[in-house]
Amino acid sequence: MPDGSRLSAWADRLTVVGVGADGWDGLAPAAREVVGQAEVLMGSARQLALIPDGKAEQVAWPSPLSESLPGLLAAHRGRRICVLASGDPTFHGIGTTLTRLLGADAVRVIPHPSSVSLACARLGWPQDQVQVVSLVGHPLELVQPHIQPGRRLVVLSWGPHTPAEVAKVLTDRGYGGSRFTVLEQLGSDDERVRSTTAAEWAGEVDALNVIGISCAEDGPVLSTAPGLPDSAYESDGQLTKREVRAVTLSRLAPVPGQLLWDVGGGAGSIAIEWSRHHPSCRAVAIERDSDRAERLERNAAALGVVVRSVLGKAPEALAELESPDAVFVGGGATAEGMIETCWEALKPGGRLVVNGVTLETEALIARWYGELGGDLVRLDVQRASPVGNMTGWRPAMPVTIWSVTK
Repeated sequence: MPDGSRLSAWADRLTVVGVGADGWDGLAPAAREVVGQAEVLMGSARQLALIPDGKAEQVAWPSPLSESLPGLLAAHRGRRICVLASGDPTFHGIGTTLTRLLGADAVRVIPHPSSVSLACARLGWPQDQVQVVSLVGHPLELVQPHIQPGRRLVVLSWGPHTPAEVAKVLTDRGYGGSRFTVLEQLGSDDERVRSTTAAEWAGEVDALNVIGISCAEDGPVLSTAPGLPDSAYESDGQLTKREVRAVTLSRLAPVPGQLLWDVGGGAGSIAIEWSRHHPSCRAVAIERDSDRAERLERNAAALGVVVRSVLGKAPEALAELESPDAVFVGGGATAEGMIETCWEALKPGGRLVVNGVTLETEALIARWYGELGGDLVRLDVQRASPVGNMTGWRPAMPVTIWSVTK
């Protein structure tokens, strides 16, 4: 019989138990004890089916879960609740959601090996040298920045369709020769592991799968460092050019988890390269031209990031946006109230960067530089180009860059 005293310390806490594809047989004794003592078992229908019938009331997750979860927990307040989760509940799992909702002191987590640890064990890969990409509820394009020569990726699938979609992305990017392994039902009696190349991948896949990718060594490089080639973007000419972009982003100083406003988004290059710095970097691009806004979204998808585009004229369109950690004004700096609005919205420690190529914008920048200080530089870029049968330098328009920290 389970020792009730061992559970007394957790009597008022919700417990989350990680369950593998092997179900009850794979649970440790402590996890079995918690499940056996629960008055309410919550989880997906698949997870609940892995547990032997007992005294607990079983509650299958409704859809959408995020909206229903607070009310569902409130309805069972005062009862001993055990939530079943896939693998490690705090690794892209509901354990993190519950902790955020209830607080760490109210949630006990008993983890099971994650699908990533099981996949790495099957593939013989060191976990600390693997990039994990979750496509569960996320756009397919998020895998793009991680496709680099020689990189090892473990992709968490959203369903049976994911392997074929990821294989196509790899092939389209010139990585069709990458080693491509699909691991299904890891840890269960029905486990299956199949390897081929991305270009050759085909076949039926179980919904419960992860993908191991060893990227080809000779694939094309599209770095996550600032300054992608201008040719990486679809543009009508409203594009911050490569050299200027690299300097501008160095002044914006992307930090994981922070938010950028890209005012006058154009082709979206600043917002996109800010977002490519780290998966948790977020960006909002404000663009008043609908064609450019659509083009910006296409560029973001092609380069593997999610950039929220806001169609409207700044500064009016900035009113309801979340306060930013950095603001780039690449167009429309001379609009009435633009600099004031952006400066006021910035969080303490936030960075404001304004680029100008016209005399009017330079005059505005000089005035604000005199008032707020910061750093002021002027870039003159020249590119080699043919002059008859020889080569000479052709200058681009000089760009003035003002940056200041709040």
